[in-house]
Amino acid sequence: MTPPASIGFLLLPGYAMMSLASAIEPLRAANQLGPRPLYRLDFLAAESGFVASSVGGGFNCAALREAAADLDLLFVVAGGNPMLHDDPALIHGLRNLDRRGVRLGGISGGAAVLARHGLMEGRRFTVHWLHIEELQELAPGLLIERALYVIDRDRYTCAGGVSAFDMMCAMIASQHGAAFAHEVSDWFIHSRMRTASEPQQLDPARRYNLHHPRLEAAVRLMTTHIADPLSAAQLAGLSGCSTRQLQRRFADHFGMSISDFYRNLRLEKADELLRHSALPLAEIAQLTGFATVQHFSRCFARHFGTPPARRRRDGTVGGGLAPPPAPAQSATPWKTSSETCRR
Repeated sequence: MTPPASIGFLLLPGYAMMSLASAIEPLRAANQLGPRPLYRLDFLAAESGFVASSVGGGFNCAALREAAADLDLLFVVAGGNPMLHDDPALIHGLRNLDRRGVRLGGISGGAAVLARHGLMEGRRFTVHWLHIEELQELAPGLLIERALYVIDRDRYTCAGGVSAFDMMCAMIASQHGAAFAHEVSDWFIHSRMRTASEPQQLDPARRYNLHHPRLEAAVRLMTTHIADPLSAAQLAGLSGCSTRQLQRRFADHFGMSISDFYRNLRLEKADELLRHSALPLAEIAQLTGFATVQHFSRCFARHFGTPPARRRRDGTVGGGLAPPPAPAQSATPWKTSSETCRR
């Protein structure tokens, strides 16, 4: 039997109890609703002992240096002003976990702690809005997004509060399928799982005029797997249908294949990174799931009509992303070509 995934929560004094509860409760529910325990939760701190939240209640924690050898993912949970946090031993421990290949995440101010100490470089992430401007002044090259949550390969971050719930449901969906994630969400009378970029964009169901749950689930999965694209078979399986059925849904609704739609979604994110960062093209290619900068440049030129280097040099990226399609019976978000650009 597959052992449960080991999820650690590193609690910094004064963390917000609501943010932590929003993160751990979906995992607890998944353990109850699933066929077997799916997640093991570990509570950690700089030193062993009780760690109080902002409301006084808290958890007894093990020391970070005692973290289990099989830890899969560690979330830093911070409230108050995380910009003031400076514990060399704790940061050393986080860097050791990163070197071991443990995925890292931040809840509320937790991402700010990771970013301040160089653990978010080359990764898209989000943080509570109170800390965005200060972080940008500290390090202008950071890839901060004003989003509910961002999952970028081995980094999981959310803005705090109930956004942690949405992030965990997105993680559950990517691991155990959208139907199961919706079951977890419904358990808490949370009838609609919000997409990562909801504060800045319309929900996928409205943005693309989606009315079929399998199609909506697949588009949601795509938005949380930009740097590490899922295959059509993975998208179909996690959305609860066959690849053939999902291909037909995309063809009927968008007039294009799954791979064409997914590639265009990633190229729109690349265009956003071109406009809002000074990242080299090679890094943008990596962040949007393209294996080489040459392949990325070819696909970008076909989609936008100009190579990314020229688009940035000529200053033609200032107009923003292509607007989403207006709701209609047949919504087609982007043009496609007969040529295919695959990862």
